[in-house]
Amino acid sequence: MAWRPARAWTSQRPVAGYRHFELITQGGRGPLRWVELAAVLAPSHRERVLWSELKDPTRWSSGWQSIPESDEDPSPQ
Repeated sequence: MAWRPARAWTSQRPVAGYRHFELITQGGRGPLRWVELAAVLAPSHRERVLWSELKDPTRWSSGWQSIPESDEDPSPQ
């Protein structure tokens, strides 16, 4: 069976000012498995994240989650 991570992700904390990301590509094996994500608001901004980190619910959530206004990063994009 093929490994298929979700296509959309929400970071629990801003990553370079962004919270919503889309899956671009994936690779690696075992503990070195990773995904490359692009920020929805700035597709040229990409992050490579280990699968083990992406599975941590204190860091990432599968899908695009609502972000309460009080949690938004006040700095401009």
